[in-house]
Order: sequence, then structure tokens, then C-alpha cells
Amino acid sequence: MLALGIDPGTAICGYGFVESLPGNRLVAHEYGAITTSPKARPEDRLVKIYDELDELIKKYRPDAMGVEELFFYHNITTGIPVAQARGVILLAGAKNNLPLIEWTPPQVKQSVTGYGKADKKQVIYMVTKLLHLPKPPSPDDTADALAVAIASLYKMDSPAWRNGL
Repeated sequence: MLALGIDPGTAICGYGFVESLPGNRLVAHEYGAITTSPKARPEDRLVKIYDELDELIKKYRPDAMGVEELFFYHNITTGIPVAQARGVILLAGAKNNLPLIEWTPPQVKQSVTGYGKADKKQVIYMVTKLLHLPKPPSPDDTADALAVAIASLYKMDSPAWRNGL
């Protein structure tokens, strides 16, 4: 099974394709970040995210897409552009008929590290180890996207997912 994990953002949108192989082995096929210029018009930034993500989905044909839900700590106005990016991300998945798995950041951390309040360093460490990467993924948004893909694969491996529940 192949999962696409997404850490939504307008300036930096992390993505990662992770495959589950026999023997509970996980392999990262491609990962990185779609970046947009803060000088670009908001609508152009969204088009760039959609187009690049759509191209990646068509290239790799994942079995499902995991996306982090929005999680606001302090300022909701900074979340509006992220919500807009998340909208075009969901659209790209829907247009490609991808099942969607949504995660809160604490759920991803729990799934990948065993602790829902893990810090960034712990998540990056576990992603690097679980995927046998030669070095930690960068930027952090990419590591988060890989963590979402790993969590999604764990869910896809569950009997409930396999039985369509």
C-alpha cells in the first residue's frame, strides 16, 4: 500500500509518499515541499499547490491521502491561508478519487512516536528511523507529512479500513 501524507500550508506544503512492504517495512518514495512566494497573489499560490500536488498524485497513484486537520493555538487569522491551502489539497485528492484520512497533530504524534504531545525533534527522529532515511527530512513540514503518511498506513492496515468501515 502507498499513502500520501500532507502537512498543509500556503508558504510551505509538505508532502510524502510512503509504502508499506511485507514484514512491516516502510519505504519513502518521494518527499519534499511545495513552496510558494509570499509576493505571489493568494490565488496563484493556491493554483501552484493544486497543480503540483495533482501532478504528484498522478505520478505515484497512492491508495489513500492523509491530511492534517487545522489546529489553532493562538491566532486564527494566520490559519485562514492554511485553510485555503487545505481546501485545494482536498480538491486534488477528490479529483483523483483518493480516500481521505484526516488527522489532528496529536493523533499523528501518538501514532508515530507513541506520545501525543511529542515535540518536533521526537517526530523527526522517529520518521527518520522508521523510514531508514540517511538524514532527517527537511523542512519540518516534510517530516510532518511523512509522519502523516506513516500514520495513514497504520490505519490502512487495520481490519476496519480493509473492510471498508
